[in-house]
Amino acid sequence: MEDRQAMCLTMHFCYSSASEDLGCRRGDFSRKHYGSVELLISSDADGAIQRAGRFRVENGSSDETSDYTPGTWRRTDVHLENPEYHTRWFFKYFLGKVHQNYVGTDAEKNPFYLSVVLSDQNNQRVPQYRAILWRKTGTLKISLPYSPTKTLSVKSILSAMNMDRFEKGPREILNPDIQKDLLVLEEQEGSVNFKFGVLYAKDGQLTDDEMFSNETGSESFEKFLNLLGDTITLQGWAGYRGGLDTKNDTTGIKSIYTVYQGHELMFHVSTMLPYSKENKQQVERKRHIGNDIVTIVFQEGDDASSSFKPSMIRSHFTHIFALVRYNSQNNSYRLKIFSEESVPLFGPPLPSPPVFTDHQEFRDFLLVKLINGEKATLETPTFAQKRQRTLDMLIRSLYQDLTPDLHKNMLNRRSFSDVLPESPKSARKKEEARQAEFVRIGQVNLDGLCTLTCLCIFGCPFCSTFPYEIVCADSWGQSLLVATEAAGVMLLDALPPVQVFDKTIVVKQMHVLEPQDLLITRADKGKDARLYVFRLSGLKRGLEERQLVRSKCDSRENKLEKTKGCHLYSINTHHGSELRIVAAIRNKLLLITRKHPRFEGLSAVAPGPDSPVEEFQYIREICLCDPPVVMALVDGPTGENDNMICVAYKHQFDLINESTGDAYRLHHVDANRVNFVAAIDVYEDGEAGLLLCYNYICYYKKVCPFNGSTPMIQSNTSDFHFSWNQMPNAIVCAFPYILAFTTDSIEIRLVVNGNLVYTAVVPELQLSASRSDIYFVSSAPVSSASNCSSRDTSSQSSPQTPTGYEMPVFPSPLGDGETSCKHIFKIPLCNLVGRSIERPLKSPLVNKVLTTPAPAMVPPTPLISATHSLSLSRMEIKEIASRTRKELLGTNIKYYIRVKTQ
Repeated sequence: MEDRQAMCLTMHFCYSSASEDLGCRRGDFSRKHYGSVELLISSDADGAIQRAGRFRVENGSSDETSDYTPGTWRRTDVHLENPEYHTRWFFKYFLGKVHQNYVGTDAEKNPFYLSVVLSDQNNQRVPQYRAILWRKTGTLKISLPYSPTKTLSVKSILSAMNMDRFEKGPREILNPDIQKDLLVLEEQEGSVNFKFGVLYAKDGQLTDDEMFSNETGSESFEKFLNLLGDTITLQGWAGYRGGLDTKNDTTGIKSIYTVYQGHELMFHVSTMLPYSKENKQQVERKRHIGNDIVTIVFQEGDDASSSFKPSMIRSHFTHIFALVRYNSQNNSYRLKIFSEESVPLFGPPLPSPPVFTDHQEFRDFLLVKLINGEKATLETPTFAQKRQRTLDMLIRSLYQDLTPDLHKNMLNRRSFSDVLPESPKSARKKEEARQAEFVRIGQVNLDGLCTLTCLCIFGCPFCSTFPYEIVCADSWGQSLLVATEAAGVMLLDALPPVQVFDKTIVVKQMHVLEPQDLLITRADKGKDARLYVFRLSGLKRGLEERQLVRSKCDSRENKLEKTKGCHLYSINTHHGSELRIVAAIRNKLLLITRKHPRFEGLSAVAPGPDSPVEEFQYIREICLCDPPVVMALVDGPTGENDNMICVAYKHQFDLINESTGDAYRLHHVDANRVNFVAAIDVYEDGEAGLLLCYNYICYYKKVCPFNGSTPMIQSNTSDFHFSWNQMPNAIVCAFPYILAFTTDSIEIRLVVNGNLVYTAVVPELQLSASRSDIYFVSSAPVSSASNCSSRDTSSQSSPQTPTGYEMPVFPSPLGDGETSCKHIFKIPLCNLVGRSIERPLKSPLVNKVLTTPAPAMVPPTPLISATHSLSLSRMEIKEIASRTRKELLGTNIKYYIRVKTQ
């Protein structure tokens, strides 16, 4: 038995983890995957020059020497951004439930509203507070942990939202009708249903008059329309109409309609709208398609034909054009996207080349791209200012309606009250009656919750039970090296845990660097804390030969002596040229490098002495004004006198020149209390940037190279920030995603724009390791039978809508009498970054020498194949649309969505 275990250990260590190679790419990305901005110029039929302005053009272009299979990409990349079932909080979590609403005015005398509810996340026995702050600048949503011993106050909630000064303190609104008004405020965040234009263009047509004058389309165009959705008769149509006439046939007799992931989509098809032989400009057609934010242009002809340019369409309203071409020779579609330059980046990025041979996958990709594009357009200054004016008007109007009742006991005079106060016995019946009426009023507007697509990124459980609290961990091949206080450091894999160090070494931080054959740790506490360095080959040899478990006494030769008292350390994540370590000893930084970096491929051949301490040299000491809380090393473009250290302390992030020790202000945090989470170095097209994470904020800051001795720190158009819904404990960047690990959830967003993708409920969550594959711990096992509360039901309620991915369910953590037990889970990094974009990400790393993986290597989790429902009859579509609309909007639609007549 021991021989078999030794053999398995050898198999696990004889190759570098395949995911480690992917791990090198996590911090590298390029906005070029989403197109580049160009000044588009074209000529009309008479040869006159037409200017379309500046558009971002996405065509999926890549290196000409690269060999890619057309139309291949990971389906996990095709997902809706900021989906309604995660962003429409008031509708989903507040409406029809007992909650509290407050009104107040800020220091500038602008009214605001605060809604708070205590809820259980997806019935996972994870109670938490959800809070929405309604202001004229928009809404802010956060989650706060629930503590049965600490009562949460309105003041503490607003402080967490960085709002501490008021002109008038908030007072509770007791009238349940306030729910209707707050629902109207939430409507301003954007549409639930969408209308898209579809314009047919023959080969050689260069003006919109020519395109809009096409009476009928070709066979390939009709085939494309059938792919988009189903042909419905407008007269008597009861579903979403997208501004079309459903009574008198004034906007045509038929149209194309579908339901996609709970959204009703109506297409304004040029050949289906009324045609007039006398009117060459076809005003009736332009009235609809010209007022659509997004328009699909289906152009006949091959790639050599004159291509479409946005200047051909005279519209000040359309911001996004999707150019579609059909190739009959290989039965494929080619896609190109034009976005007005003010439209923020949105996904999914086009594959390279942007050719789709699977028509259902093309439909899936196109519809998601169009929906995401319209949502992104609403964030442009033109639409954002209109939305802000509308929101300001609604908030002030509602405040004026409430003002006369301030003295009529409609508003609770108690300021900064507890969120869930205990009612006195004399008022309990009255409070119960009020709450019952509150629920009744809300449920009039609510008949069901939307349940939509989930993002499938999760792998399988790594260790079903683990009896110790994990302090830190890192991956080693396909194994996990885990540090605990009670049992020392252990190696976990498919076999029973193997102890590597005993508990005399209390490890607080660790890094496993397989290419360098190094293990770096920060061990012990307080003044006795030091950095230790070990050879992985020596540890591996000791495990294989079943030598004694190492203790603190056995590791004296592995100490880096000048690091005594180290409370924090950081290494450069991209160490292609040299390994750099910075150790923080109170307010002093100690910079350490490796003297003679060995060639990675020879590390196993020439192991050298057991202790690598002599290979490290101390470069310099840098004094700071305060001890750092967070650190990150940033690689300069040349590596000569331009490497930097990002440190966080007090209320600021500073940038330190490694060569001179000079400090420069990078970012100031304007908040009373600051909880620093992380500073993550990322590299956009080889240029350094930083993700500065604190409180609920993630701020991306481009770091320009040092100019002489001074870094060029200035506002950049690429800088942006976004807010998490729950305060993270740890952040992991895995392009195109960024993941926040909180106390009970994993919040997944996109790096390029901060848009929310999904939130997974994971009770009692703790991130353990993320250098390559991601490991986290939870008190609840993953259920094999997934009953995700956000499963895609639109596939059963929509023709041609593919089924979504299923997210594993994390059952309730503990019941009465149950024993606490930890479960370790692994998310293979290839599920996040592998083949996500069909072009290599540019990385400053040198190429790695990887040995062939052993046969025991666990293959990546296969993606769930999509199935497609068959085409349904018109009556069935109407019934489906009605049911879906009720699920999304409730029976009283007028309070949830205002259907526009135009």
